[in-house]
Amino acid sequence: MQIKVENIGKKFIQEWIIRRASFVLEGGQKYVFVGPNGSGKSTLLQLITGMTPATEGTIQYTTKAGKNIDVEEWYKHLVIAAPYLELIEEFTLRELVDFHKQFKPLKNNISSSDFEDYIQLSHARGKVIRHFSSGMKQRVKLGLAFMSDVPIIFLDEPTTNLDVTGINWYLDNVTKATENQLVLLGSNVKQEYDFCENIISVSAFK
Repeated sequence: MQIKVENIGKKFIQEWIIRRASFVLEGGQKYVFVGPNGSGKSTLLQLITGMTPATEGTIQYTTKAGKNIDVEEWYKHLVIAAPYLELIEEFTLRELVDFHKQFKPLKNNISSSDFEDYIQLSHARGKVIRHFSSGMKQRVKLGLAFMSDVPIIFLDEPTTNLDVTGINWYLDNVTKATENQLVLLGSNVKQEYDFCENIISVSAFK
Protein backbone atom coordinates (compact mmCIF):
# COMPACT_ATOMS: atom_id res chain seq x y z
CA MET A 1 0.00 0.00 0.00
CA GLN A 2 1.31 3.43 -0.93
CA ILE A 3 -0.13 6.93 -0.66
CA LYS A 4 1.42 9.58 -2.89
CA VAL A 5 0.60 13.17 -1.98
CA GLU A 6 1.48 15.87 -4.50
CA ASN A 7 1.18 19.58 -3.73
CA ILE A 8 -2.11 19.31 -1.85
CA GLY A 9 -3.56 22.30 -0.08
CA LYS A 10 -6.68 23.26 1.81
CA LYS A 11 -8.11 26.77 1.91
CA PHE A 12 -10.89 27.93 4.23
CA ILE A 13 -12.35 31.23 3.02
CA GLN A 14 -9.17 33.29 2.49
CA GLU A 15 -6.79 31.32 4.70
CA TRP A 16 -4.59 28.44 3.55
CA ILE A 17 -4.45 25.84 6.32
CA ILE A 18 -2.21 23.50 4.33
CA ARG A 19 -0.23 24.45 1.21
CA ARG A 20 2.11 22.56 -1.15
CA ALA A 21 2.26 19.35 0.87
CA SER A 22 4.10 16.58 -0.96
CA PHE A 23 5.31 13.23 0.39
CA VAL A 24 5.02 9.47 -0.11
CA LEU A 25 3.69 7.16 2.61
CA GLU A 26 4.78 3.52 2.33
CA GLY A 27 2.88 0.49 3.58
CA GLY A 28 4.03 -1.03 6.84
CA GLN A 29 5.64 2.21 8.04
CA LYS A 30 4.61 4.42 10.97
CA TYR A 31 4.31 8.18 10.33
CA VAL A 32 3.44 11.03 12.65
CA PHE A 33 2.41 14.54 11.63
CA VAL A 34 3.58 16.95 14.30
CA GLY A 35 3.02 20.63 14.95
CA PRO A 36 1.52 23.02 17.50
CA ASN A 37 -2.22 23.32 18.04
CA GLY A 38 -3.87 24.90 15.02
CA SER A 39 -1.02 24.00 12.68
CA GLY A 40 -3.23 21.81 10.47
CA LYS A 41 -2.45 18.26 11.64
CA SER A 42 -6.09 17.15 11.70
CA THR A 43 -6.83 18.94 8.43
CA LEU A 44 -3.96 17.13 6.71
CA LEU A 45 -5.10 13.76 8.05
CA GLN A 46 -8.65 14.49 6.87
CA LEU A 47 -7.34 15.35 3.41
CA ILE A 48 -5.42 12.06 3.20
CA THR A 49 -8.39 10.02 4.42
CA GLY A 50 -10.68 11.71 1.90
CA MET A 51 -12.98 13.06 4.62
CA THR A 52 -12.20 16.58 3.41
CA PRO A 53 -11.65 17.49 -0.27
CA ALA A 54 -8.40 19.24 -1.16
CA THR A 55 -8.51 22.73 -2.64
CA GLU A 56 -5.50 21.91 -4.80
CA GLY A 57 -3.15 19.03 -5.54
CA THR A 58 -3.65 15.27 -5.90
CA ILE A 59 -3.53 12.14 -3.76
CA GLN A 60 -2.94 8.73 -5.32
CA TYR A 61 -3.70 5.49 -3.48
CA THR A 62 -1.94 2.35 -4.72
CA THR A 63 -2.16 -1.28 -3.61
CA LYS A 64 0.88 -3.40 -2.79
CA ALA A 65 0.55 -4.86 -6.29
CA GLY A 66 0.77 -1.38 -7.81
CA LYS A 67 -2.90 -1.05 -8.73
CA ASN A 68 -4.60 2.32 -8.26
CA ILE A 69 -7.46 2.32 -5.76
CA ASP A 70 -10.68 4.02 -6.84
CA VAL A 71 -11.88 6.73 -4.50
CA GLU A 72 -15.19 4.85 -4.10
CA GLU A 73 -13.30 1.80 -2.79
CA TRP A 74 -10.80 3.69 -0.64
CA TYR A 75 -12.87 3.49 2.56
CA LYS A 76 -12.50 -0.30 2.60
CA HIS A 77 -8.75 0.04 3.14
CA LEU A 78 -8.68 2.26 6.21
CA VAL A 79 -9.96 2.81 9.71
CA ILE A 80 -9.94 6.05 11.70
CA ALA A 81 -9.87 6.88 15.40
CA ALA A 82 -10.26 10.57 16.21
CA PRO A 83 -11.98 12.67 18.91
CA TYR A 84 -14.19 14.39 16.31
CA LEU A 85 -15.60 11.12 14.93
CA GLU A 86 -18.76 10.05 16.72
CA LEU A 87 -19.87 6.54 17.59
CA ILE A 88 -23.48 5.47 17.04
CA GLU A 89 -24.75 6.38 20.48
CA GLU A 90 -28.07 4.51 20.22
CA PHE A 91 -26.23 1.16 20.05
CA THR A 92 -24.99 -0.89 22.95
CA LEU A 93 -21.31 -1.79 22.84
CA ARG A 94 -22.12 -5.29 21.54
CA GLU A 95 -24.42 -3.89 18.85
CA LEU A 96 -21.76 -1.38 17.79
CA VAL A 97 -19.06 -4.03 17.48
CA ASP A 98 -21.34 -6.37 15.52
CA PHE A 99 -22.31 -3.49 13.22
CA HIS A 100 -18.68 -2.50 12.64
CA LYS A 101 -17.76 -6.08 11.72
CA GLN A 102 -20.24 -6.01 8.83
CA PHE A 103 -18.01 -3.44 7.12
CA LYS A 104 -14.55 -4.06 8.56
CA PRO A 105 -13.72 -7.60 9.71
CA LEU A 106 -11.67 -7.91 12.87
CA LYS A 107 -8.22 -9.48 12.86
CA ASN A 108 -8.09 -13.24 13.29
CA ASN A 109 -11.90 -13.19 13.19
CA ILE A 110 -12.01 -12.54 16.92
CA SER A 111 -15.45 -12.64 18.44
CA SER A 112 -17.29 -9.61 19.72
CA SER A 113 -16.91 -10.99 23.22
CA ASP A 114 -13.13 -11.30 22.84
CA PHE A 115 -12.99 -7.77 21.46
CA GLU A 116 -14.82 -6.46 24.52
CA ASP A 117 -12.28 -8.24 26.70
CA TYR A 118 -9.46 -6.75 24.60
CA ILE A 119 -10.59 -3.18 25.25
CA GLN A 120 -11.30 -4.09 28.90
CA LEU A 121 -14.97 -3.14 28.64
CA SER A 122 -16.68 -6.52 28.79
CA HIS A 123 -18.61 -5.32 31.83
CA ALA A 124 -20.26 -2.67 29.61
CA ARG A 125 -21.21 -4.85 26.62
CA GLY A 126 -24.92 -4.22 27.20
CA LYS A 127 -24.56 -0.55 28.00
CA VAL A 128 -25.77 2.08 25.51
CA ILE A 129 -22.86 4.06 24.05
CA ARG A 130 -24.40 7.43 24.93
CA HIS A 131 -23.92 6.52 28.58
CA PHE A 132 -20.21 5.77 28.15
CA SER A 133 -17.67 8.23 29.51
CA SER A 134 -15.50 10.06 26.98
CA GLY A 135 -12.59 7.83 27.94
CA MET A 136 -14.61 4.65 27.35
CA LYS A 137 -15.69 5.94 23.94
CA GLN A 138 -12.09 6.69 23.03
CA ARG A 139 -11.01 3.20 24.01
CA VAL A 140 -13.75 1.73 21.80
CA LYS A 141 -12.54 3.86 18.87
CA LEU A 142 -8.93 2.84 19.40
CA GLY A 143 -9.84 -0.81 19.83
CA LEU A 144 -11.78 -0.86 16.56
CA ALA A 145 -8.83 0.87 14.85
CA PHE A 146 -6.27 -1.57 16.24
CA MET A 147 -8.29 -4.70 15.52
CA SER A 148 -9.83 -3.91 12.12
CA ASP A 149 -8.25 -6.03 9.40
CA VAL A 150 -7.32 -3.18 7.03
CA PRO A 151 -3.93 -1.99 5.71
CA ILE A 152 -4.11 1.63 6.95
CA ILE A 153 -4.84 3.11 10.38
CA PHE A 154 -5.36 6.82 11.05
CA LEU A 155 -4.98 7.98 14.65
CA ASP A 156 -5.60 11.63 15.48
CA GLU A 157 -4.69 12.68 19.04
CA PRO A 158 -5.17 9.08 20.20
CA THR A 159 -4.90 9.55 23.96
CA THR A 160 -7.48 12.36 24.12
CA ASN A 161 -9.90 11.74 27.05
CA LEU A 162 -7.94 8.71 28.31
CA ASP A 163 -6.99 8.38 31.96
CA VAL A 164 -3.66 6.88 33.08
CA THR A 165 -4.99 3.34 32.74
CA GLY A 166 -6.30 4.08 29.24
CA ILE A 167 -3.03 5.69 28.16
CA ASN A 168 -1.07 2.67 29.37
CA TRP A 169 -3.46 0.41 27.47
CA TYR A 170 -2.85 2.48 24.31
CA LEU A 171 0.93 2.34 24.73
CA ASP A 172 0.82 -1.41 25.34
CA ASN A 173 -1.22 -2.08 22.20
CA VAL A 174 -0.40 0.55 19.56
CA THR A 175 2.73 -1.20 18.28
CA LYS A 176 1.77 -4.82 18.94
CA ALA A 177 -1.61 -4.46 17.23
CA THR A 178 -0.44 -2.55 14.15
CA GLU A 179 2.51 -4.61 12.98
CA ASN A 180 2.88 -4.51 9.16
CA GLN A 181 0.15 -1.87 8.85
CA LEU A 182 0.59 1.70 7.63
CA VAL A 183 -0.09 3.96 10.62
CA LEU A 184 -0.64 7.71 10.17
CA LEU A 185 -0.83 9.65 13.39
CA GLY A 186 -1.46 13.30 14.22
CA SER A 187 -0.02 14.45 17.53
CA ASN A 188 2.07 16.95 19.45
CA VAL A 189 2.48 14.63 22.45
CA LYS A 190 5.72 12.66 22.11
CA GLN A 191 4.47 9.82 24.28
CA GLU A 192 1.73 9.10 21.71
CA TYR A 193 4.10 8.67 18.78
CA ASP A 194 7.44 7.61 20.24
CA PHE A 195 7.24 4.38 18.23
CA CYS A 196 6.98 6.16 14.83
CA GLU A 197 9.95 5.84 12.49
CA ASN A 198 8.98 8.86 10.39
CA ILE A 199 8.22 12.39 11.63
CA ILE A 200 6.66 14.96 9.30
CA SER A 201 6.33 18.58 10.42
CA VAL A 202 3.06 20.13 9.29
CA SER A 203 4.57 23.59 9.79
CA ALA A 204 6.53 23.05 6.57
CA PHE A 205 3.31 23.08 4.54
CA LYS A 206 2.37 26.75 4.78
